[in-house]
Amino acid sequence: MAKIIVSGRQTLIGSVNISGSKNAALPILAACLLIPGENVISNLPKLLDIKTMLEVLKCLGAGIKAENGRAWIDASGISHYDAPYKLVRQMRASVLVMGPLLARFGKAIVPLPGGCAIGLRPIDIHLKALELLGAKIIMHDGCVEATASRLKGQRIYFDFPSVGATENIMMAACLAEGQTIIHDAALEPEIVDLANFLNKAGASISGAGTSKIEINGVERLNPVEYNVIPDRIEAGTYMVAAAITKGNVLIKGCIPSHLDAVITKLREAEVTITEEPDGVRVEMSKELASLSIKTMPYPGFPTDMQAQFMALMATTPGISIIVESVFENRFMHVSELCRMGADIKVDGHTALIRGVPSLSGAPVVATDLRASVALILAGLIAGGKTKVTEIHYLDRGYEYIEDKLSSLGAIIKRVE
Repeated sequence: MAKIIVSGRQTLIGSVNISGSKNAALPILAACLLIPGENVISNLPKLLDIKTMLEVLKCLGAGIKAENGRAWIDASGISHYDAPYKLVRQMRASVLVMGPLLARFGKAIVPLPGGCAIGLRPIDIHLKALELLGAKIIMHDGCVEATASRLKGQRIYFDFPSVGATENIMMAACLAEGQTIIHDAALEPEIVDLANFLNKAGASISGAGTSKIEINGVERLNPVEYNVIPDRIEAGTYMVAAAITKGNVLIKGCIPSHLDAVITKLREAEVTITEEPDGVRVEMSKELASLSIKTMPYPGFPTDMQAQFMALMATTPGISIIVESVFENRFMHVSELCRMGADIKVDGHTALIRGVPSLSGAPVVATDLRASVALILAGLIAGGKTKVTEIHYLDRGYEYIEDKLSSLGAIIKRVE
């Protein structure tokens, strides 16, 4: 079984390039199903989830070629409308093929993805919205089967600003008849990136990045070349890496406005952050200050940065508080941080972190993607060696993380 071994008490200095956004790339790849012809998608990170999505498209009949962060996707010859369970179970984002398949071909069969380690993420919002657009939904054998002669635009009101539902309905509405208006839509930059891709292909979408998105259906979309935005969560993670090691790191290629909540909290913790022409410089020479954080949908503090900040607060003097309001089971990394000497108490959705003078290296187990990188961050400052297992989670969200951290001065290696 592969593991990551980190030797602690290293100061990170240098610059690091941020990869393309996984969470932007996945819906854009799914959206290629809407378009007959070959799309070229660039700045794709080399991640397991990207590979899985390309496999899903290939199983549906798309022509796929991928190399060096670029993929050529030809959806002219789609011959299947059912996403394979063996792939959907590996990655919940596979459900994003439902909207495009239904809009273009009138049929989609997608296995129910179920829950995941960090909590339940039902797709009820997706299904209710597709029904409003005119789809007939049947559940059988653990699958959702959706059919429609042609979807028709409607006003849709979400109960919660679901990112996946916003993406799925936005894609489905592109080829629907008439106008669709999504109220209480998700605001994430990845939503904006998907809209930009679709508009470049000939869609008519306005309001992406606000709570009200308007989509006027068109008859056809056309192939395009498109460059995916940088990954804001990867950028935020390296910002924390610089802060936790009291280093000086230039985060190159990120978009600072996508990280407002993260940057605000780091500055509140006395971290010096300066915008430069090619990125954001993070310096830490003072003593860290304790924080109070509550995760919220964008533009609030991202739940995907909660574990990293908990690692940062573990050795910050005083008492820090983190309230997790997005997922019900996203404190599983607490027990592993405590194995390293952290003093963290959890009461429901609230974690109370009492800063300790230092952490000690230990064998720890990753429980999800962000937990895995939080344990590596903790290992960077712990005495001795930290061995992180179950790193398949890590490979779903961080491209070349050992190489990138090593280039900054970390002593880290992967052992197969």
